[in-house]
Formats: sequence, C-alpha cells, structure tokens
Amino acid sequence: GVIHPRWVDNRNGIITCSAKNMRRNTSLSIYSVFTFIVLFPKLMFAETPIQRADWSKYFDEANAQGTIVVSDERSGGKGTMAFNIGRAEKRFSPASTFKIPHALFALDAGVIRDEFETKAWDGVKRSFPGWNQDQNLRSSMRYSVVWVYEGFAREIGEEKEREYLEKVQYGNQDSSGKQPFWIEGNLQISAQEQLDFLKRLYRNELPFSLANQRLIKDIMIVEAGPEWILRAKTGWSGTVGWWVGWVEHPKGPVFFALNIDTPGRVEDLPKREAITRKILKSIEALP
Repeated sequence: GVIHPRWVDNRNGIITCSAKNMRRNTSLSIYSVFTFIVLFPKLMFAETPIQRADWSKYFDEANAQGTIVVSDERSGGKGTMAFNIGRAEKRFSPASTFKIPHALFALDAGVIRDEFETKAWDGVKRSFPGWNQDQNLRSSMRYSVVWVYEGFAREIGEEKEREYLEKVQYGNQDSSGKQPFWIEGNLQISAQEQLDFLKRLYRNELPFSLANQRLIKDIMIVEAGPEWILRAKTGWSGTVGWWVGWVEHPKGPVFFALNIDTPGRVEDLPKREAITRKILKSIEALP
C-alpha cells in the first residue's frame, strides 16, 4: 500500500504583544487580567470569518438549511470562511461527532486500553448491521457505534464526564439530561466551537497524552491521497446532521465543520458530506 507522510504544522499558536502598545492601568490587577483572558479568550482572539454567501449554491442544490465554517491554514491559505455565520455560532447537540473527545476521555480514564481492546457485543440486534458485533476503538469510530460509547459513559460516570468537558472547554460542557447526553441530553456545541476543538487536537494541545491524541487522529482517517489525508466524523441527532474534521496537506491543514437540518431524516444524511466535499473542492482542499 501507499505510505502517506505525516505532516507537522510548525506554527506554535503563541500570541505575543508589544509592551509599548499596552496602556498602564494600576487599577486593573494581574489577577483580573488573567481571569479575563481565561474566561473570555474568544472575545480577545477570535478571527472574524470571511462571509461566503456564494456557498449558498451548494446548500440550495441539496435543498438543505445549514452552515459551514472552514479554516484554511495552508501557506497562502484563505483564512477562516463561513456560510451562515449566525448559525455557525448557534449550539446544537454534537451527536456522534462527540465520539472524538469521548474516545479521548475513555482512554484517559482507563475504560479502554488502546485500539486493540475489544468490547463484547451485548447480543441486542440493532438497525445498523455494523453495530451487531464485537467492537474495538477503531471499528466503533468507523461505524459510529453508539452502544460502545454508552458503555464508556456509564464507566466514566456523569461527574467525571463533566470534569472532562470542562477540562477541554467543549461546547456548553453539560453532561446532564437524558442519556446518551451527547444525543438526547443537554450537551451542545456550535460549528465554530467544533473547529476550535479540532484545531487543538490537530496540534496535540488537548490535556491528554500525546500518544492518545495521535491514536484518535489515526482512527479518524476517512480516506487519503498521495499528498493529503482526510480525518473526519459524522453525527446525527435525528434533527441535525454534522460532518467535522480536517484535510491535511504538506502546506498545512484545512479544517471544516458543517451542520444541516435533516427534516427528511435518513434521506438527508448523504447531504452532509456532499455539500462539504463540493465546498472543499471549490477551494482545492480536496481533489
């Protein structure tokens, strides 16, 4: 088979500021400044996306209502772009896109050892054939096997789940409500927040071991070519469909997060990838 190179983004994400441009204010304590930076980072550092009204044609062709945010970080890339910016900031249930952080939680908590450990099928016949068999971390991500992650949630426990959500600042960080909380419960995240999380994973900046972050990225691979790798995850809450991930290139990554309404339910699901792929091809992020 083809051996695909691993590319490293050399940008370290460090933000610096010149002391001469900072106004002295003795009434503002160091603690206050620190608190503001920690609690409100997006107010200080958020990049305003370029509005791409022209991308509406891809949604119109699919007869779909939704949003997409794309961050092109290739050398000479176009920066952050979005269609329907208002919706990109609105939170929805992450559904199975939550499997990305959830797998990290499970590895960190020790409820699964690695990609080889098998979780035995409980014998309950479910509507998706790929679910009706023993699973490991790789197969459960590929087939989006909900029962495996429901098991992770039970073993991790609601309190620890909430701690992990707060630790990685994932969406509204709420693991309460009906189970599974990432589909039926109160957990919600916006497309913009999805992108922010994916960028930290790409750069190995999440508060988990380097080995576990690399493992999750490995099992996210959807397809690859000689000079690109697509890592992504779908999600569906029953009313909203997601496709989130990134395409790696030698010149840097292109991140994306799309969500659409799915009034046609299962019939609408192929639209998630179809719309995203057309947009990524339009900026030459996919061939």
